[in-house]
Amino acid sequence: MNQQHPNLAIINRFFEAYGKFDLNAMREVVAENVKWTIPGHHPLSGTKVGIDEVLAFFTHLGKSNFKADPIVLGVNDQYVIDCHRGWSNREDGNNIDILWCLLWKIVDGKIVEVVNFAADQHEADRFFYKVYQLKPIQDRIV
Repeated sequence: MNQQHPNLAIINRFFEAYGKFDLNAMREVVAENVKWTIPGHHPLSGTKVGIDEVLAFFTHLGKSNFKADPIVLGVNDQYVIDCHRGWSNREDGNNIDILWCLLWKIVDGKIVEVVNFAADQHEADRFFYKVYQLKPIQDRIV
């Protein structure tokens, strides 16, 4: 008999919610004080702290038409590691298709911390900078 580890069920629920862009379902499996680190040097990179910042990140990420298809998951009683294909299919031709690995920390049935690792950080930076172009410097200075 092949039983699914409860932490895998949490991650699968997250990916299902992400695939449907269901922020309420994401909120059900992510802790209020979550820390979510996005690598790189682009407008979406950095550590998001708290569920509201993380959901705001995913709202912005949705504008890029970014998709995630899990490939393999590993699990123990505190962590899940996933490797997935992160890709997009944008009409403007600015697309990405690389592997990502995420380390998910689970405590009391909730995702409390996630660290992303990109297979090609330079490609990720290029993609996100093109999608989320910064305003000209004179418009960013207050």
